[in-house]
Amino acid sequence: MKKNIAGSRGPLSWQAVPAAGGRAANIAGGRAAPIGVFDSGIGGLTVLKEIMAALPDEGTIYLGDTARVPYGIRSRETVQRYSFECARFLLSKGIKLLVIACNTVSAVALKEIARMSQVPVIGVIEPGARAALKVSKTGKVGVIGTEATIKSRAYERAVRRLGGRHKIQGLACPLFVPLAEEGWFDNEVARLTAERYLGGLKGIDTLLLGCTHYPLLKPSIGKALGPGVALIDSAVETARETKKLLKRRGIQSGSVGGRATFFVTDSPERFKRLGERFLKRKINNVEVVSLEAQ
Repeated sequence: MKKNIAGSRGPLSWQAVPAAGGRAANIAGGRAAPIGVFDSGIGGLTVLKEIMAALPDEGTIYLGDTARVPYGIRSRETVQRYSFECARFLLSKGIKLLVIACNTVSAVALKEIARMSQVPVIGVIEPGARAALKVSKTGKVGVIGTEATIKSRAYERAVRRLGGRHKIQGLACPLFVPLAEEGWFDNEVARLTAERYLGGLKGIDTLLLGCTHYPLLKPSIGKALGPGVALIDSAVETARETKKLLKRRGIQSGSVGGRATFFVTDSPERFKRLGERFLKRKINNVEVVSLEAQ
């Protein structure tokens, strides 16, 4: 019997939304179509920032599900339901590529989304694992993430798929997400929280930031661990993979200067304030949407 993805409103079916112009136009000839990026909140801006730097001529649509952040403390079924709603919204905007800028969703729902999407889908876990394998010299790697990501052991599986025999220490740091969403990147509370969490990681030479919110707290995390531990986030590798995929598919933008569009499910002014602080660029427009209405 096929298991339904259920939420408080009952069983959820995917009901895939055709991209604007249809599949053929979007994949084969949709060079001008934007790249869709989604996350539970502002954390995915770490990925968006690198995509915009690597692909300045590509248009992007960013969706932050700020009304329901954080995802990492929720059940697998709830995360899947939320992520399906985010994916369907972006697909309805005629995107040519979907980037899941959330480790929790990449860990528990990427395969389902990729199987049902009519455009290519990229997650952040395998790019991050690949980067950690390149950097670690001792083979001792720490991974910090949400409860859902650490429980899934997705990074350990990714390391094994890539041929690594590294020793992985996983640690859930759930308070890092609300700190990042609050804009407390490098204050006393963030530093004390980092010291309390990370004191249990021993002997690692590399720490993989297994949540796209965590790079926002790099100053506090770096101080807690000291200069001997390299910090790895998946954003740069994900941007590189995005660029390679567009080239391989022949769907790079033919225009000059991509436009960024932003959607959230709650608190647009807060998102705008923190987003501008992190991206170091003006965010002219943030539109509030209801995903449940899609």
